[in-house]
Amino acid sequence: MTVRHPIIVVTGSSGAGTTSVRNTFQQIFRREKVHAAYIEGDAFHRYDRAGMRQKTTEETARGNDHFSHFGLDANLLEELETLFRHYGASGTGRTRHYVHDTAEAERYGAPPGNFTAWQELETPTDLLFYEGLHGAVVANGLDLACHADLKIGVVPVINLEWIQKIHRDRNTRGYSTEDVMATILRRMPDYASYICPQFTHTDINFQRIPTVDTSNPFIARWIPTPDESMVVIRFRNPRGIDFPYLLSMLAGSFMSRANSIVIPGNKLDLAMQLILTPLILRLIERQQRSQ
Repeated sequence: MTVRHPIIVVTGSSGAGTTSVRNTFQQIFRREKVHAAYIEGDAFHRYDRAGMRQKTTEETARGNDHFSHFGLDANLLEELETLFRHYGASGTGRTRHYVHDTAEAERYGAPPGNFTAWQELETPTDLLFYEGLHGAVVANGLDLACHADLKIGVVPVINLEWIQKIHRDRNTRGYSTEDVMATILRRMPDYASYICPQFTHTDINFQRIPTVDTSNPFIARWIPTPDESMVVIRFRNPRGIDFPYLLSMLAGSFMSRANSIVIPGNKLDLAMQLILTPLILRLIERQQRSQ
């Protein structure tokens, strides 16, 4: 953690909804005139798309049916931790982009499934913002969580997470339901070993829970809407959180535990604005006082 160069991490599984949370942060940054450097977790995958397929085939031939992007070996997490450390110390570092589709190919000038070249972060910036799979990993000598000043977990219940992933991968990436199911099964050991444990280190977790039947996520025709959901917001340290204010501002909300508030799903964006804005401003004020 650092005072002069804060780091914010949003972490969650594939299909969890971290991109939506990133969009809310971007709205806050624009409104409050905060200049952020953005880091994508996919940029720190070890292999490009073709390389990952080849490596997965090799691992399967060796009897390892669970090699996945969720695991440590498929990612450059030492480099990511180095970036966190360097940014915290000096406000500098380097990153790249993973090109997912043709739209990003036009933007970044590289074919889909490939990485751009490494490049230095723009300077100066007010803070570093990371969104991806491994922002709060503590395992195998790695401790990314200790470098972040604010850690956010995005953790829908697992059936909803799978529904969101299936619909995204079918509709935007052209995969079949069977392909997505195979990927989910392949990732499960790494999901349990490296993704879930992060949420004990996060400062705030947003967990969306559908109020409609999602018993079989593999045949769900629609993603449950915000109106068909509730969201549990858990604070690791509730000290300083004005729960009476949140309850008054978020109609239909209630406290489920001393550190948790439950809100209607359609109030999530408002809740994030109310909760995150003062936390971001506190980081910026602390930074300014240190200069």
